[in-house]
Amino acid sequence: MTKTNKELSLEKREELLNVLKARFEKNMNRHSGIEWSSVQEKLEANPKKLWSLNEMESTGGEPDVVGHDKETDEYIFYDCSAESPKGRRSVCYDREALE
Repeated sequence: MTKTNKELSLEKREELLNVLKARFEKNMNRHSGIEWSSVQEKLEANPKKLWSLNEMESTGGEPDVVGHDKETDEYIFYDCSAESPKGRRSVCYDREALE
């Protein structure tokens, strides 16, 4: 994976798409009326979005489709993990507030 280009290798893309598809099929209640083939087509056309989803996945997240914006024709992904992933817990983005 080349982080500077924000694109995944073909092997990593296929692996991620398989994980996302399995999660999509397991949790159909999150996205009724949405077909995986349409989601996959959009993702394959936009490597940067796949890279972002891979970053969520690699930090312990569980990105999944939760909707479709008809105006922009974009699919909406949320991190649907039951708990905040370990790498994202107890993070403070405000140094002044922390001190």
